[in-house]
Amino acid sequence: MGFGSVVAGQSRERLLNQDGSFNVRRTGTSFFTSLNLFHLLMTMPWKVFLSLLLLLYFTSNIIFGLFYASLGAESLVDTSAAPTDSLFLRGFFFSVQTFATIGYGTIHPVGTVPNLLVTIESYYSMVLTALITGVIFARFARPTARIHFSRAAVVAPYRGIDGFMFRLVNGRSSQLIEVEATVIFTRFVEQNGSVARRFDSLELERKTVAFFPLAWTVVHPIDEQSPLYGLTPEDLKKSDAEFLVLLTAIDETFAQAVHTRSSYKPSEIRFGHKFVNMYNPVAEGEKISINIKKLSTTEKT
Repeated sequence: MGFGSVVAGQSRERLLNQDGSFNVRRTGTSFFTSLNLFHLLMTMPWKVFLSLLLLLYFTSNIIFGLFYASLGAESLVDTSAAPTDSLFLRGFFFSVQTFATIGYGTIHPVGTVPNLLVTIESYYSMVLTALITGVIFARFARPTARIHFSRAAVVAPYRGIDGFMFRLVNGRSSQLIEVEATVIFTRFVEQNGSVARRFDSLELERKTVAFFPLAWTVVHPIDEQSPLYGLTPEDLKKSDAEFLVLLTAIDETFAQAVHTRSSYKPSEIRFGHKFVNMYNPVAEGEKISINIKKLSTTEKT
């Protein structure tokens, strides 16, 4: 699984969080060694990204505004009907106009040094705008999956036996094709007098689906060959069990592969429950539809 023998054999922490992030961290490397600015800008949340751009925009204009103000009032002339008395504000607003190529013309530089500073800021703003535009386009164009997993899994009757089940739906309007699910069952077991973590790939009723327009209930039949056969909720808790889920698909819009992950712990598995029907009643002439609000809703069997 790639976690290493130490983690697999000793750690009792959750390996994979429900949001798909790994519950691990790496230490011992310097900040600059692990720093990848482009990757950081691509992976940070949109709120953080836009806030960072706003901070960079104001910081840049404040710095250039201070430079303009330091050159004196005679170097930055304001010919508007109501000239700005504050040299800093005059330099700041002139920097904003230069940075964004607005150019009202009421504030203009006088002398070689101020015009040289304008040249430097123009070059800086041109490069920065191009880089930011490229990152924004890359963020929008990057294909990502937004799959909603049911908050809980169930162990419910299935074709005369029990089955381990969870549900998922596509959270986007884009279509996913060739969707494939992989479920790994991990827990601590005794082997040769010592306790070690064991990983087993669960056989699924259906590992892949060609189309994914509505919802998919992933089912692992608990037959005599299943590693879950005969296990109780107490057994899962005692062995610190975890079900790791990997989903891969092809996004039809981008024609590229996307993937997502999640996991279930014993406290998130309901024995003796089944999922309620998600499908809405269909009248004649209407399309088939589901109620996504019922994705995680269960009832006793």
